[in-house]
Amino acid sequence: MDTGGPWVTGLGVVSAQGSGKQAFLDGLLDGRSFFDIMRREGRQHGDTRFIGAELALPTIPSADERTLSLSARVALMVVAEAWDEAALHEIEPTRVGLVIGGNNVQQREQVLVHEAFRDRANYLRPTYGLGFMDTDLSGACTARFGIRGAGLTVGGASASGQLAIIQAWHLIESGQLDACIAVGALMDLSHWECRGLRALGAMGSTRFASHPEQACRPFDAAHDGFIFGECSAAIVLESATSARRRRVASYAKLAGWGLAMDANRQPDPSREGETRAMADALERAGWKGGDIEYVNPHGTGSVIGDETEVAALRSIGVDRAAINATKSLTGHGLTAAGAVEVAATLLQLRAGKLHPTLNLDNPIAPDLPWVRGGAITTHARKALSLSMGFGGINTALCWETHA
Repeated sequence: MDTGGPWVTGLGVVSAQGSGKQAFLDGLLDGRSFFDIMRREGRQHGDTRFIGAELALPTIPSADERTLSLSARVALMVVAEAWDEAALHEIEPTRVGLVIGGNNVQQREQVLVHEAFRDRANYLRPTYGLGFMDTDLSGACTARFGIRGAGLTVGGASASGQLAIIQAWHLIESGQLDACIAVGALMDLSHWECRGLRALGAMGSTRFASHPEQACRPFDAAHDGFIFGECSAAIVLESATSARRRRVASYAKLAGWGLAMDANRQPDPSREGETRAMADALERAGWKGGDIEYVNPHGTGSVIGDETEVAALRSIGVDRAAINATKSLTGHGLTAAGAVEVAATLLQLRAGKLHPTLNLDNPIAPDLPWVRGGAITTHARKALSLSMGFGGINTALCWETHA
């Protein structure tokens, strides 16, 4: 292990593919998706139906479980897996930190509480005063694992997961921490958010209601918006010095990152902003576009978004790297997406295999080397992962594995 970094020494992930790294990776490489009409309470209303991928409800052994939201319970699951793999108990608690990536992540939970106590507000449970805030996720995780270093939440819509990783980088590089866990929090949508996102033209329609497995189509000519997917991931970043001292295994180092704003409140993407984020990440890594061997794109299935992202990739000279879209299998986890796709990127690089892109029947850019049909073998060591969020937020991360 060299002196660069920080390095990823642990990760945890959950999605509709399964709970844990191996189930997640197996599902991706097998090309399995679990899209259907969503049925979780509070997510449908009247005759309105939304397609998505929902995970099995997690069980967390705890006296506080009944007061924890779905987002908090899932955060505990992924942090536990990452914590154990990285053996973070070996590090002084004040030198371990936590960054929760996500804002407004418990909307469905709040809708259910509001409906349940509409006519008996005086009986509202006191813990609602804690649970409606996103900091409840960091409180639950730091309490469970005794984390006493820096802790915070960062919100960046669909870029939140990668923003959390960038913030973890800062905390480590500044010397405040030896290790920091970045969590892409599960965004628990209610039917209100689903309606709003569909009205914006961001969420996909019910065009494939009779064949929901075909609805999620990143970079395909038949795309008409993203399809939601419940998921979450935790990524442990650790300084090279600490990882070397503890002799822990690592996945890859964060070689470079980019963050650029579009100065735009609207949801429409910007090729210029995406290009700047990618170029800044490459500059920090000391790479050129042609050095990238694998790209895990944002790739939501948005008509404008997919085409803008392809144009941005071309503008920095990325046209020979293998590309696949993880959202085609998991769905779009919104605040969780960036961290989940980093987990997908690192697990694939370690396995030496890249998963297929589902429903990519007619690519909008047929000349690019898409991974289609089935998983392929790869010897890639340098990868680029991308996330963009409403509010004009663009992020890019460069990852490099061991030689």
